[in-house]
Amino acid sequence: MGMRILWVKIGGLWPPNTGGRLRSFNILAELAREHEISVYTTHLPGEDGTVLARQLPHCKRVESFPFAAPKFRDPRFPLMLARSWLSTMPVDVYKHRVPALRAAVEALLASGQIDLCVADFAVAVPNVPLQGPVPVMFFSHNVEYQILKRLAQAQTNPLRRLLLGIEWRKMRRYEAEVCRKARLTVAVSAHDRVLHQADAAGAVIHDVPTGVDVGYFKANGTAEEPAELVFTGSMDWHPNEDAIRHFIDDILPAIRREVPQVQLTVVGRNPSSGLRRDAEQAGVRVTGTVDDVRPYIDAAAVYVVPLRIGGGTRLKVFEALSMGKAVVSTGVGVEGLPLAPGEHYLKADDPQAFASAVVTLLRDPDRRHALGDAGRQLTHERYAWPRVAREFGTYCEAARG
Repeated sequence: MGMRILWVKIGGLWPPNTGGRLRSFNILAELAREHEISVYTTHLPGEDGTVLARQLPHCKRVESFPFAAPKFRDPRFPLMLARSWLSTMPVDVYKHRVPALRAAVEALLASGQIDLCVADFAVAVPNVPLQGPVPVMFFSHNVEYQILKRLAQAQTNPLRRLLLGIEWRKMRRYEAEVCRKARLTVAVSAHDRVLHQADAAGAVIHDVPTGVDVGYFKANGTAEEPAELVFTGSMDWHPNEDAIRHFIDDILPAIRREVPQVQLTVVGRNPSSGLRRDAEQAGVRVTGTVDDVRPYIDAAAVYVVPLRIGGGTRLKVFEALSMGKAVVSTGVGVEGLPLAPGEHYLKADDPQAFASAVVTLLRDPDRRHALGDAGRQLTHERYAWPRVAREFGTYCEAARG
């Protein structure tokens, strides 16, 4: 018999243009085939809050509440920041408290119509009663404190480094508390599960693999350009911008010395004006938002993932592998993914090694095609979304008890 699940997510699920949205949307769409799903989420004021309901027609109810978290230049931000410092919540969690959403969640849980509540990401947790009348499952897409810690370590400004140091430690304590209070936590990789478990002894924590839409992400016949590199990802996520700046400054010049005709295309939403300017000066193409990333991936000879900071797992890597692309990545870029270096991708953490790996693949079509074929076989056989969703569903059953 199916369960009655309430799924709580800040910031919507449509369009599925971020890793978190992609993962949650695809799992939800599969779960709705067997379970009665309600979705409570938020949208920016002025946006159409009914869009998501049309994309999830099999869900029983989909409700969205207008909400915009205060940003750095918002007049509300200083007061909000000061209040967060007096609380146990990290600022990024504190600023995502949505009173109307919390009230609606509490009312539905008290009605007896829900068997399990899923809190999707740490920022959803303040809007869910962890010890209320219905068991709560925490869906952790990232170990958030790891992202903040890496950001802190990358800072050259002492004050920013200090403030981020405070925040990552608060986030670590907060995530551990959530894992302990939730009935069950689901992480997105074994790596993340181990990190959470180390801070929350006794908590019940499992992990599900990252998935990919193998029917969508497949080669579509675009001719491969033998000197074309591509990177895809939301460019308004700081780790992605940092990765591209690092690539442009520290890696691309070394590649160009060996392969002068090499080209890089950066595909993803909301690139900053500063990144666009610097990329143009470096001869790098930045597309901004596109309707379909597949032609750009298909045209590339090598897919690059020069990430230095971040957390969770990168769905974009599985998308590239599903399309049969050779991937060069840092360890952070494939962190948490069940990939074997040398078999499914080439691993390179320092700039010279990264440049050398890219040059090797550009010069050796047989090697890059072998890597791409191995990655495609792996993703198609083991990581299609229906399989991932079934595993997630078993943990929902366990959390309900």
